[in-house]
Amino acid sequence: MEYQLMHGEIPVVSFTLDDATSAILRVGTPDRPEHLPVGVSAHKNRVDRAALNAWWQGRAIPASRQGIRRALDELGVATAQNLVEKCLGLSLYDQYWIRPAGSALRWSEVNFFEHPFSDDVGNILFGRGSNGDPVSLMSPDNTSDGWLKKKWIIVDGKRFLLKGGSGATQQEPYNEVFASRLMRRLQVPHVKYALVYQDGYPFSVCEDFITPNTELVSAWYVMQTRKKENHVSVYQHLLRCCAALGIPDVRRRLDEMLAVDYLLVNEDRHQNNFGFIRRADTLEWLGMAPIYDSGSSLWFNMPTPLIRASAPRIASKPFKASHEEQVKLVSSFAWVDWDALNGIEEEFRAAVQDSPFLDGARCDAICQGIAGRVQRLKQHAGRHTTADDLASDIQNDTAYAGKSEDF
Repeated sequence: MEYQLMHGEIPVVSFTLDDATSAILRVGTPDRPEHLPVGVSAHKNRVDRAALNAWWQGRAIPASRQGIRRALDELGVATAQNLVEKCLGLSLYDQYWIRPAGSALRWSEVNFFEHPFSDDVGNILFGRGSNGDPVSLMSPDNTSDGWLKKKWIIVDGKRFLLKGGSGATQQEPYNEVFASRLMRRLQVPHVKYALVYQDGYPFSVCEDFITPNTELVSAWYVMQTRKKENHVSVYQHLLRCCAALGIPDVRRRLDEMLAVDYLLVNEDRHQNNFGFIRRADTLEWLGMAPIYDSGSSLWFNMPTPLIRASAPRIASKPFKASHEEQVKLVSSFAWVDWDALNGIEEEFRAAVQDSPFLDGARCDAICQGIAGRVQRLKQHAGRHTTADDLASDIQNDTAYAGKSEDF
């Protein structure tokens, strides 16, 4: 099938998709190479097909998503990649989409920011069958990432992402709410999360922070814009890429993210779990995105007796293999209002007070752990010396994939 990659209303490049796999087989000469996705290059008018294919495949629901195989069977679609093609590649994260060759479709006519979309895919991903009724595949749920159950909804004309938890504690939604309360106290730019229950289960809900004029570019794609030198750390490589692109105020925002992740014992801040915002039309970089997706934290998958403020067995991302090494990258703690963190652990207790999944012993252990993390961060700040040891760099930035019962 022949398509044209579009960036909003701007034609970027034509290409051919394999009918069976939806992989890119052929790429034409780019019309607007500067509008290729970040991290996809064109040399002498030849687009890097492998990089474009990797970007295209990255738009699909990952194989680790809870219930994905059952959902694909019910939707009558062979692969998650086929789902992306069915919705023209449209998402609520950016302005890229694919237009069938010869079509006169416009972005203003099809984008999900301004037009309603079907609930069918989201409902089936949530385990709610179609009851045999015809199913519409025009949904931003086709291009949602991550392993947890999630779907987009529209409330009063606004787009919200609903995301579930995992395991016996279903802890991730509560963690998102606590993380947003923590960052509110510290005045760190963040996405605000609230808690809702459906069918007795907790879900976090947040409003889409991307608009019809902006887009989210993950750190991973930013880091593909330059070749990393062997003697340069992952952290320094990201800073160099951001400087070359002209992204403002990166180091201060990274300081905030790394300190917050230390407090949260965040296990899954991989390079696709934070990013940067730019204008889609002018390609102007606006800065780092507000911090989002902090649910895989606070000992969420650890047995209660093993919860400790020291978190000795918990790995970190995206730069260093341990939080103790990663927090050394923070250039300054002068922005931290330590008084604002007094009693912060009670915010967690308040967030989980109605939970049927977290018992008192686990809540107490997590609250004690949070208070201990604050004290440990204070100690780091008191003896603060910035360090970036290349030997402690993370070797594998794979996203946490949970324990999928589907595979």
